[in-house]
Amino acid sequence: MTDKGGVVSESSVSAWDDYPIHQTSEYVRHPATSDRNFYDRYYFNLHPSSDEYFAIFGLGVYPNLGVVDGFVAVTSGGVQRIMRASRPLTDRADISVGPMRIEIIEPLRKLRVVVESNEADVALDVIWNASIPAFEEPRQYLRSQGTVVFDTQRFAQTGRWEGDLAVGGSEFDVNPTHCGGSRDRSWGIRPVGEPQPDGIRQDISVMGGMWNYMPIDFGDHTIIYMCHEEANGNRPLQEAVRIWSDPSRPVDWLGRPDWRHDMIQGTRLLSSSIITCPDAADGPIEITATPILTNFISLGTGYGMDADWRHGMWQGDDEVVQAIRYEVDEIRALAQYGVVDSVGRFRYHDPVLGEQIGHGLYEHGFFGAFPPMGLNDRGDLHP
Repeated sequence: MTDKGGVVSESSVSAWDDYPIHQTSEYVRHPATSDRNFYDRYYFNLHPSSDEYFAIFGLGVYPNLGVVDGFVAVTSGGVQRIMRASRPLTDRADISVGPMRIEIIEPLRKLRVVVESNEADVALDVIWNASIPAFEEPRQYLRSQGTVVFDTQRFAQTGRWEGDLAVGGSEFDVNPTHCGGSRDRSWGIRPVGEPQPDGIRQDISVMGGMWNYMPIDFGDHTIIYMCHEEANGNRPLQEAVRIWSDPSRPVDWLGRPDWRHDMIQGTRLLSSSIITCPDAADGPIEITATPILTNFISLGTGYGMDADWRHGMWQGDDEVVQAIRYEVDEIRALAQYGVVDSVGRFRYHDPVLGEQIGHGLYEHGFFGAFPPMGLNDRGDLHP
């Protein structure tokens, strides 16, 4: 298109503008906010309810940074393989980047994720079928020294996977009888792209304290527990709910969750946890959790620890696809300071349902000081 001055400018019209989904006077290409940190992301994980492999993959759109990027990271046999890709954003309806694409077959129920063969030696073609209705998580809002650093909305689900996964020369049959996982869709404002000058916030972690996130599949129901607790005990966000696969059954709100973690000496890594919901309607629930295989997603995938690759970071005018290979034992010491995702095994006894055993995401992070776990400074390890 040409503006009044005769200068050719890029069109904002895209495929989504043909659908009745506008919520502001802007084209869909432009969010209502001009905040550089606006994002719109997919996150998935896939595991066979064992320590054989753990795959995590995601794709994000960053309209105010003009970027689409994605990754797949698979831990198996002591090696973590990562494919990551980035390109300039054109049409927000195009959910693909490099060898990766997401197809929405039935919104909120069925999706397909494809990663074609690439130099990272990680490829997949899998179908996601939701086990529970999409659950609206609490809104996350954090302000630091006057600036909004988190203002995000998210829905979450557990589900089953089917298809094929190839990793490092091995091929796996992804079968819904044993292959499950969780996903979330989140959007809003959070730190993305190139680092901004810290200024007054140079000694403050934007999300300091402890982060727990555990969506757990128990077959006919899912429990979602989350907790962001600051060093002083304040909780900006917490939730504990039981969601039934039968959509006619109401969600069970389990009250304020309590946690008790065992941390591996000399690390920031958890060896086990007990999550207690003393106010559950049918009586107290105590969930024991144990990690069985860890994926250190804080390195290589864009979650903030790489100076050259963060979610939404501009990688140039051309599409970029990169392959990374890590030995898990060699990255553990650094990656423990970021978000840590593990396949977890969970167990609890319900006064009505009896003994329950499930698998799910066992995610934690300790950012900066957190004295309840003996972490009195940002660099401390558990004594």
